[in-house]
Amino acid sequence: MNKNLTKLCIIASKKSRLIIGLMSGTSLDGLDVALCCFTGSGLDTKIEILQFDTVDYEPSFKEEIRSVFSKITVNLEKICLLNGWVAKEHAAMILQCLKKWKISANEIDLIASHGQTIYHAPKWLHQQEKFGNATLQIGDGDQIAVATGIITVSDFRQKHIAAGGEGAPLAVYGDYFIFSKKGEDRIMLNIGGIANFTYLPGNLNAADIFSSDTGPGNTLIDAYAQAHFQVAFDKNAVIASQGIINEDLLQTLMQHSFFEKDFPKTTGPELFNLAYLESAILVADVQSIAHVDVMATLTRFSAITIAGALQRTLNKEGNFVIYTSGGGMHNPLLMQHIHSLLPGYRFFTTDTLHINPDAKEALLFAILANECVAGGETAIGNGTNDIPSVSMGKISFPW
Repeated sequence: MNKNLTKLCIIASKKSRLIIGLMSGTSLDGLDVALCCFTGSGLDTKIEILQFDTVDYEPSFKEEIRSVFSKITVNLEKICLLNGWVAKEHAAMILQCLKKWKISANEIDLIASHGQTIYHAPKWLHQQEKFGNATLQIGDGDQIAVATGIITVSDFRQKHIAAGGEGAPLAVYGDYFIFSKKGEDRIMLNIGGIANFTYLPGNLNAADIFSSDTGPGNTLIDAYAQAHFQVAFDKNAVIASQGIINEDLLQTLMQHSFFEKDFPKTTGPELFNLAYLESAILVADVQSIAHVDVMATLTRFSAITIAGALQRTLNKEGNFVIYTSGGGMHNPLLMQHIHSLLPGYRFFTTDTLHINPDAKEALLFAILANECVAGGETAIGNGTNDIPSVSMGKISFPW
């Protein structure tokens, strides 16, 4: 047997595994690095986050990604070059974290790398009959494995698409394994660049699980803040709080077929970007609107679409508990709007469940890697609600 396969078999059969989960989202803030200890798999998964850090991206790194990010027409050579370069940069960040934590790379069993999404193209958006759903993440797993010396599991979204999904949201798998609780109907709400949620039924019936994107979370708010206020994001909603919601613009922003499309569904900055906003400003005939009013309106827009998605898809008589995570949970105005729109719901963060909400997405990909290597036997609804019951990830060996 190939010695790499022998090592993988040993890792799979270990009582516990140390897995580094990586997440780099559409906000391009930095690389989330979560060191997690796993025992078991599926519904028997037990986890502990031992270390967590976010390595901030340098401006030059962000510029390189933005040169190809969510654009229909790009330089193909640049994508080829970035695929390996991003992986090497991520590998250096991993080694930087291990050095900081005083942990040897030899102690780590696996790396779970989400990569960097540069384009998400569900069929409903591209509408080309002969092509199906598609998504592309760069940051080659082989490069990470060789640079770190650690077996790397990556490219998770392709199996989801191959099995009939849209490649997102993938949080549903980890949510089901580690956050389900008998007797409590839970909603795991993650507000990243795009917001998504998972419904976890208190009866623990996997066929009842539901997950979907809702629309923009931080993506439009961040993009406008960067373009007009020269800040990465609206910290503590200081900018938006100075503005007044423009109802004409708000209603125009809501006029897109995505919001009428049946659930579950996925989307991304390919749709919700500054061009989308500029078009809405023209249609609403509010070209003279103040920048702070745009920020206030965008914040309300995200809140309405998040709350509206939950109201449309869930039984209004249910006694749901919402657990939030992602960068949007730190926006007090956004959360205030969501709370006011969902008065019958109880809100907590995943801190209540002993999971750092900022580390949750990196953790979820570590869970997928654990399933890929040591699990894969727990059915998740048997493909119901457009959730393919598959294990995901491609394995890259370091030599």
